[in-house]
Amino acid sequence: MADTRKPIVSEKAEELKAAVQNTQFWKSIFRPGSPFRKGHRDTTRDRALAAMNNVLYHLHPVKVKRHGMKLTYTFCLGGLSFFLFVLLTITGIYLMFFYRPAAENIAQLAYKDIVDLKAAVTLGQLTRNLHRWAAHLMVLTVFLHMARVFYHGAYKPPREFNWVVGVNLLVITLLLSFTGYLLPWDQLAIWAVTVGTNMMGYTPVFGRQVKFLLVGGLEVGPPTLIRWYVLHVLALPFVAVVLMAAHFWRIRKDGGISGPL
Repeated sequence: MADTRKPIVSEKAEELKAAVQNTQFWKSIFRPGSPFRKGHRDTTRDRALAAMNNVLYHLHPVKVKRHGMKLTYTFCLGGLSFFLFVLLTITGIYLMFFYRPAAENIAQLAYKDIVDLKAAVTLGQLTRNLHRWAAHLMVLTVFLHMARVFYHGAYKPPREFNWVVGVNLLVITLLLSFTGYLLPWDQLAIWAVTVGTNMMGYTPVFGRQVKFLLVGGLEVGPPTLIRWYVLHVLALPFVAVVLMAAHFWRIRKDGGISGPL
């Protein structure tokens, strides 16, 4: 006759699992209605509770419209833009370990560090190329995302506020790309920024003040490099994160992805 008794180790494991699930810490992670909760009912209300009571689930809506699941409707341009921003953040942080925004001495530290990335830094050239091409692709995907939204009329009420947020994100994306262009501190970057800041100087009323603020003097020099470095790695990414959070929040509040016209 076969022995049907459970092993003692298995019983102890089950008791330990039950004790962990009954702790307040476990309950704080998996709230009522969670699909991981024993004995839950798989209903719409339970799924809604799981999404609203847990930040990990709250990132995704309870329901998704059918047209929003079609790749040919959105082409995932918004998601690709966000993915590229995350990739730029990761690669940018890695590059910051090996870059010094200084050009005071003969060695021209900023340019020297860019050159050293090619041979003296592990995966330096690969990381820089990823950062560079991701920046170009982000400008493209954000522009195409705006074009798709305009074509589908998703800027109309009640989504007009989110359209304004999206336009500001496009501007921030362009500014991030432009400020990063100066950081290699080579001749191409210096003269490109010189032309750009001179164009800003012709802005009506505040043109001269804006140019002086961005250049840090009367002409492009070391103060310009440190100012644009701060804009590129701190100020503009902070504004972008705030606007993206508001953008995603408004999408949820406006009922998800807009439907076809």
